[in-house]
Amino acid sequence: MEFRLLGTVSVDTRTGPLPLGPAKRRSLLAALLLSANTPVPVARLTDSLWGEEPPPRARGVIQGHVSRLRALLTGAEAQAYGVELVTLGDAYVLRVPETLLDYQRFEELLMLARQQRSAADTVRMLDDALSLWQGPALGGTFTEGPLQAAAHTLEESRLATVEELARAYADLGEHHRAASVLRAEAVAHPMRESLAAALILALYRAGRQSEALDWFHRTRRLLADELGIDPGHELADAYALILRGGPRPGAAPAGGTDAAGASRAGTGPAEGAGTAAPPGPRVPAAHNPSAAPHPTDLLPRAPRGFHGRNAELAALTRAAAGEAPVCLVTGPAGVGKTSLALQWAHHNPGAFSDGRLFADLRGFSETGEPALIDVLREFLLALGVAPRRVPESVSAAAALFRSLTDRRRLLVVLDNARDSATVRALLPGGTDCVTLVTSRNRLEGLIASDAARPVPLGILEPQDGTALLAGVLGEERILAEPVAARRLAELCGGLPLALRVTAARLAGRPQWTLAGLADELADERGRLTFLDVDDTGVSAALRLTVQQLPADAVRQLARLGHHPGGHFDPYTCAALAGTDPAAAAAALERLGSAHLVTETAPGRWVLHDLVRLYARGLDPASGAEALVDVLDHYIATALAAADTAEPGGEPCFVLPEGYRPAAVRDFADRAAAMHWLATERDDLARAAVAARGAGLHDRAWRIILLQWPQVVWRVRDSWAPLLELALDSARAKQDLYAESRVLNLLGWVLTEEGRTAEALTLLERSPGLAQQAGDRLGEATALINLAVVQAGQGELDRALEGCGRAVVLAREEEDRHTEMLALQHLARLQLSAHRPGDALGSARTALALGPEHEEAARRSLLLAVSGEARLALGEEDEGILLLDRAAEEAERAGYDEGAVRALEVLLRVSARAEYRTRHALALRRLTDGG
Repeated sequence: MEFRLLGTVSVDTRTGPLPLGPAKRRSLLAALLLSANTPVPVARLTDSLWGEEPPPRARGVIQGHVSRLRALLTGAEAQAYGVELVTLGDAYVLRVPETLLDYQRFEELLMLARQQRSAADTVRMLDDALSLWQGPALGGTFTEGPLQAAAHTLEESRLATVEELARAYADLGEHHRAASVLRAEAVAHPMRESLAAALILALYRAGRQSEALDWFHRTRRLLADELGIDPGHELADAYALILRGGPRPGAAPAGGTDAAGASRAGTGPAEGAGTAAPPGPRVPAAHNPSAAPHPTDLLPRAPRGFHGRNAELAALTRAAAGEAPVCLVTGPAGVGKTSLALQWAHHNPGAFSDGRLFADLRGFSETGEPALIDVLREFLLALGVAPRRVPESVSAAAALFRSLTDRRRLLVVLDNARDSATVRALLPGGTDCVTLVTSRNRLEGLIASDAARPVPLGILEPQDGTALLAGVLGEERILAEPVAARRLAELCGGLPLALRVTAARLAGRPQWTLAGLADELADERGRLTFLDVDDTGVSAALRLTVQQLPADAVRQLARLGHHPGGHFDPYTCAALAGTDPAAAAAALERLGSAHLVTETAPGRWVLHDLVRLYARGLDPASGAEALVDVLDHYIATALAAADTAEPGGEPCFVLPEGYRPAAVRDFADRAAAMHWLATERDDLARAAVAARGAGLHDRAWRIILLQWPQVVWRVRDSWAPLLELALDSARAKQDLYAESRVLNLLGWVLTEEGRTAEALTLLERSPGLAQQAGDRLGEATALINLAVVQAGQGELDRALEGCGRAVVLAREEEDRHTEMLALQHLARLQLSAHRPGDALGSARTALALGPEHEEAARRSLLLAVSGEARLALGEEDEGILLLDRAAEEAERAGYDEGAVRALEVLLRVSARAEYRTRHALALRRLTDGG
């Protein structure tokens, strides 16, 4: 057995990790492990789990989690390892041998490493210590307050260990390995000066002086831009040491001239790599670039048929207003980045009196990228440098380029860049120069190192899309079929490349109608084929983007093409690709960087329709498997959400045959679970439709039925069509259990919608089906729902009898949740039968069954029934008090229907303005959908 805090909090056993459950439980375990063998008061645990705002029942929640942890440890035979979770008064202590704690073994290895005389032994022990880390400390917990401080302390210890390991490598003379160890951490922690200083020295000692200096300047800029401070003494001393160092192999001798110095003297270095050329005579005036009579201009012609993009053009103008700005236009393939850049560059030629340079870096081209030296040579020749004076090495040519542009007002357009490093070598040196970069990647490295100002480019709005079509086809043809033109713009997904290909097809075929081509494009199976023409098109553009991706990202994209929903998160992606959420999140970041997916909210992504169709074609054979995987993921996640939202609820079915869920998210509380059910409603519906279409009826009805907490919460929110789909799937499988369960929920929804006759027809069949299926709890639920309809039809005696039978069934099955539900409805029926005393008794019995921190909606309804019963018994003050509590609990839980019902009764017996205001607010929330 092993307890892990250095990564995701976990308990490893011989049979695998223990299923710790929600993040709160992991947080509790982490707090106990950090103080292992020491009593931890409940107050400190409360602070660790909730900070300054614990819930009213925090102690009860902690007791529940402790009980579950104790059961898990007992089931894993923890006592055999000397592990025991004990209650000591108002505290808990987790007794555990230190050898089972990974952070204790980490500290022990550190202590031993510092006692070694041999650097090689030190390296081995530090390597062993760092191998214990599986990710950020205390992963999967709520790192707030004490836990956040503990995680920070552990991380500081890890970083200090990395620096110790680098020093040990330096003692062995292995400076390259020291630099390798330090670089990864310096990238992850760019503001940590001790790491940067150590990396700079390691690079310098490894003979990589230019990299060392680049890293210093990068760190200096970050410190200045982010914190407004200069480098501290440690970083400054490392820089000074490099500057004081003796000449390295191949470097210029002391007193020599570097490339920039030679450039300013008017001459470039004669050799590529190696010693820089000594100062030579000045270039004659005829060859001096500053004396060029006309500004150079390498821009291609302005784009034709350019439409819209006013906001982006204005954003570029603002971005170009700073000092030596780097403007970065990013977006997916075919969205019109080059057109935007050229349109803006041609818009105001007078702004760049010394000229405009352009280079297509072909970062996503099948012909490959041009050599940097070739691009620099073209720039230098355009600036007037004689061919024989152009340096042969990239570093010298880049230095000369920076020198020549130092006092110029120049625009440099770098189109189709693949990475940040390529762009950096081509940046001009002058503060009055503007660099405009376009890329399909986000180039976040360029943003970090050179303060590039991003201008993201999205799809065209429909009106701009139709204007683009009109620019090619003519206004008359568009005005003749305006509806079809807009439909074409929508089917092209607002992608300018797709729109231009569509316009090209129509322009060459005047006999074609726009409506006819729109009908062709509406068929997803052939849409991409119609959006390709000659050597260009959407597929070709996407192919060039995808071929730059690593294999795992390509596989993730291919599986996303088979996702039936509109949105996805790392858990959904992991299910589709058969990976874990961390790997899926990394793949999504890579796809997002290439603008193949778009993040619409933190952790929530979408695919453009045309990208989805292309992705589906990458691996069409995996579609059936991917669909089953994502359906099972939705079932597993919805089960977890329902269990968290209604912890006393009964699991409503056995799992389907061949069920294989991937990683499932934890829901911290009911609000998180209900939020997931609400936000994923559309995608869950699409998944159910896709399941039915693929003949996976056993998955379809389960995905729908598992949304029952949300159905109950928002019963009038048009659930009937989805439940009718579930009913069709249940009947297709001839599953009596499923049919009865769906009928129960559908009948109740129809009742709440006022469709009583339809509800009665469905619900009368449900108890018998449940009985045939041996589903006694389902039978009880069916009797409850049927009783509600019968009461509405005036059959109060039958309703009371059925509800009483439901109470008996639930009690015999020892299911408190269903018993509480049956008693709630029985109390309401007894109140309708003018038996307020019986109603009050039933409500009291039901309230005694449910803990106060659970089922807020149910408690609100029971309190309301109790209040109405008190009013009927003539106990007005007590009745008003209970109804007020019912309304408050409903309001606090967001249960607007319950609040409206309780407040309506209050308004009949009280004239308080407060009740009228609260009723109006609750009714407005309910009418507005929440």
